[in-house]
This record gives sequence, C-alpha cells and structure tokens, in this order.
Amino acid sequence: MVAALVRKLLGVELEPQFNEPYITTSLQDFMVTYILRLAIYDPTHHAATCIIGRKWASLLAIFATFAVSGLMHELMFYYMGRLRPTWTVIWFFVLHGCCLTVEVVLKAFFTQRWRLPQLISGPLTIGFVLLTSFWLFLPPFLRGNTAERAFEDYDALGEFIKNITSKLTQRH
Repeated sequence: MVAALVRKLLGVELEPQFNEPYITTSLQDFMVTYILRLAIYDPTHHAATCIIGRKWASLLAIFATFAVSGLMHELMFYYMGRLRPTWTVIWFFVLHGCCLTVEVVLKAFFTQRWRLPQLISGPLTIGFVLLTSFWLFLPPFLRGNTAERAFEDYDALGEFIKNITSKLTQRH
C-alpha cells in the first residue's frame, strides 16, 4: 500500500521489502530485501571475504545487515515517537540475524540429506516472525504512537505537495 501511495504521489518506484511473506518457508525467504543487499550485505560480504575468507563472509554479512537494519529502525522509531529508545527493535533484528545465520549453516550442513517439509517450516517461520514481532518490534511502535505520527507526517507531506502544485499551476 505504501509503495502504491509513493508511486502515485511522487512517481517513484519502491523496491518490494518482502517476497510474498505469507507463503514463506524460511527466514531466508522471508527476509529478502534488495535494498539492504546492495547497501549493506554486498559491501560487507566483499570486505569480509578479504579478511576472514569466503566460507564465513556470508555469515558476517548477514549479521551486519540485520544489525544495521535494526539500528535504522530504532532511529526511525525515535524520530517518529521522540521517546527514549528501549533497544528492543534492534534486538528484534539481531535475533533474526542470529537465527537466519543458524538457518544458513544448518541448510549448508544438511543440504539434500534432510529438510523440514514446507507444511511444517512455513508455519514455524511465520509463527517465529509474529511472536518476535509482538514481543520486540511492536511495543516500541505502539508506545510512541508511531502510526499516528507517521500519518501526520504523510498528511504534512501531502499538504506540501498540494501547495507546490497549486503554486505551479497558478504561475502557468
């Protein structure tokens, strides 16, 4: 919905943050974010490959990506709520980064020998994401009335755009 609104108002196409999260069967599937891959994962992976080797570089890059994402979300919540951070948002992302790192290691270890059936792995993944969201991610979001403040900011942006467009049309 946000991407459609931004596309309509500003003419900018946003990258999708998730790839069909409701049918995911692993954290790796759920947490596909092209923007963070380009901005954090790839440069970290490249640097880590030079230092610790290719085998461990992806694990460090995964963890770094989640840590930076957690910090970015923590800053966004602070901006929107103007309340002292509780750091639970960053812990949400650090926990997900650790769990995704473990998942990658287990997938590499078990490869074709054994996999959880999708009927089990899908609900486990969604359950984990929902549980940790309600536990760590949503409380700071709700505490700072973040949704209300975000809508106020969007309203102010809309008014700003409306004022600019009306002034531009008056000149012509």
